[in-house]
Amino acid sequence: MAKQKIIIAIIAIAIVAGGFYLFKKPKSNVKQIDLNVKQTTNTGPINTGPVSPISGLSCDNWNRRPVAVMQPSDIQARPAAGFSEADMVIELPAYTSSNTRLLGVYICNIPKEVGAIRSARHDHIALAGGLDAFFVHWGGSHFALDLLNKNIIDRIDCMTTSYCDRWNWQSDPVMRKEDSGHITKEKILEAMKNLNIRMESNFSGYAHQEEAPMDQRPNGGKLRVAFAKPYDAEYEYDKNSNSYLRTWGEKNDTDRNNNQRLSPKNVVVMFAKSEQIVNSKDYKALGLQSPWEGVEAIKNTGKESISGRYNNVEIGDPWYDESDSGPAKYYFNGKEVEGTWKKDKAKLESKLTFYDNSGSEIKFVPGQIWVEILEPGQTLRWEPAL
Repeated sequence: MAKQKIIIAIIAIAIVAGGFYLFKKPKSNVKQIDLNVKQTTNTGPINTGPVSPISGLSCDNWNRRPVAVMQPSDIQARPAAGFSEADMVIELPAYTSSNTRLLGVYICNIPKEVGAIRSARHDHIALAGGLDAFFVHWGGSHFALDLLNKNIIDRIDCMTTSYCDRWNWQSDPVMRKEDSGHITKEKILEAMKNLNIRMESNFSGYAHQEEAPMDQRPNGGKLRVAFAKPYDAEYEYDKNSNSYLRTWGEKNDTDRNNNQRLSPKNVVVMFAKSEQIVNSKDYKALGLQSPWEGVEAIKNTGKESISGRYNNVEIGDPWYDESDSGPAKYYFNGKEVEGTWKKDKAKLESKLTFYDNSGSEIKFVPGQIWVEILEPGQTLRWEPAL
């Protein structure tokens, strides 16, 4: 009888334990994911050939390494040569709340001439590095040259090589000597070959979508990117071409090579803080590299001080930036999309990535991408079609 009671007790305990197991929520070893934010950043190639990883357009040279050229915005240098054939153009302040400088990025087509070419800035080096680009410049700021002399990126300096040339600036009533430097397609390819530079691209690229059909495109729209005059730019959406006709300093922006109106398919406007680099800021206390390391005293605190001469835009460079993300707006198919941008400041080679507000990576319309980097407080105005 006692034995029978023991058996019944064991069975009862088993039933209770089994019920507890069935109704208790099991512990999961899987990390909980916030389903409200999609994690869709691509780490491998986004496009499969034969299309440019930047523009998404089919071309013979789709896998060629990008070439990024420093180009000025000065009125005396306009119209620029080459931008109509760029896969991407990035424009950002070269001096806080003042003049800008541009990075023309070429893959599918390297123009017959690219120019004018101007001096490097460290922000543009970081952007070129994130595109896996071969960098072309004519001299540079003190801070940019300090970095470039450490061989952090494949490049040529037109000031110290014979690959570049000057237009006949003395016979031009407007052009200045500093705006006359340029380089030909043949010389760019010759330089890459002679320097034994890798010719194939390692850039993962940007995602793309099909263009909106005609009946889904608005009848117009106007975008104003209010850099300080005369660097301000406007874009007027053209329904038929599904592109944005660019105006620069209140004049139609054209290409010196072919007189073609610049009309990117996509316009990106990022917001990023800009400030002058001054020797009174303690970069090391912020966990950053100090731009003044190695700068001789006469250029630092002496009579030839460059403190306050050059600016730093917080676009996620691995040297002087506290921030590497911010708000952004995107324009394609005649519409505005809000989102954010990100460039991991821990790595020079990190890609400048664009997201919508859900966290999904932006899919561009195939064609040129023009990136404008505004400072907070500068005006951005989008007027959709009525």
